[in-house]
Parts: sequence; C-alpha cells; structure tokens
Amino acid sequence: MVIEEHYLTLVNENDEPVGYMEKMEVHRKALLHRAFSVFIFNGRGDMLLQRRSVKKYHSGGLWTNACCSHPYRSETPEQAAVRRVREELGIEVEVTPAFSFIYKAALDNGLTEYEFDHVLIGKYEGPINANADEVGDHRYMAMGELKNSLRDHPEKYTAWFKIAFPLLEQHLSTTGSVA
Repeated sequence: MVIEEHYLTLVNENDEPVGYMEKMEVHRKALLHRAFSVFIFNGRGDMLLQRRSVKKYHSGGLWTNACCSHPYRSETPEQAAVRRVREELGIEVEVTPAFSFIYKAALDNGLTEYEFDHVLIGKYEGPINANADEVGDHRYMAMGELKNSLRDHPEKYTAWFKIAFPLLEQHLSTTGSVA
C-alpha cells in the first residue's frame, strides 16, 4: 500500500507532474518536486516564524517561515497548506497564493531540496498550539528586525527561507498587502 504522505510529486519547470517518488529518495537524488511555503502575518504585519524541531529529518533547530511541506497527489498547494498549518501549528488559517519560484539548496545531511515552491500568505491572530514533533518554538517578528537577523545571523535560518524572504519582500512591496 502506498502511503501518500511518503511520496512526492515530481514536476517539470512548469509545475507539470512527471511522476511520483518516495520522499527521501527524491531528496537524495535532488529531483525537482512540488512544495509549498506558508507565510503568516498578524494584524501588525509581523511574520510568524517557527523553529523546526530538532527531530526533523533535515534543518532541525533552524528558524523558518510558519509552515512548509509537500502536497499529497490529491491536494492543491492551498489545501495542503491549510492541512499542514493545522498539523504543525494547531491553527486554522485561510491562505492566498502569492507567487512561486524554483530553488535548489544543499541541506545539512547530504540531502538536497530542489523545489517548485508555491508561496501562500495568510493572516492569523490567536493562540498557537504547536506540535512539538514538528515545531521547537515559534514567534512573531517584525519584517525589519527579521531582515536584519537574516543578514547578521544567516546560520540560524533554513536554506529556503533565506531564498524566499527577499522574494516575499519584493512581492509585498508590489502588492502593498500581506494577504
């Protein structure tokens, strides 16, 4: 029996599915696959960050955006984002597609992320009930403070977050809104 969460959708550079493969094999072989990144903001415009659990199979203990993962075959990136935010942070949030980009980054354990990443934005005010197996810590941070922290302490952040953040800043500067 195929367990959907263990298989990723391989895509071409136009985000068209070209196959499916087991998650760890995809990361070992550095194959392009579909992913999503969720950026959540509070009413003041501060960004919600999570520090990945040290139990994660890569990038454990590093700070990153609110949530990122891979959609199941049967899901759109938006559906998957809502599901994973609920699973990781214990909250319900609506997300809006913002933009997508492709990136490739070597990880800390011989794996490589090569993703067609769908970026989604949401707003949330309220308590967070994070899953300790997924999230080691969380906090909101002002965009300017976060930009300075990324510049001064890049080693504290995930590879994809360092790539996505300036793209998100550019998107927000052209749209004038966080959601």
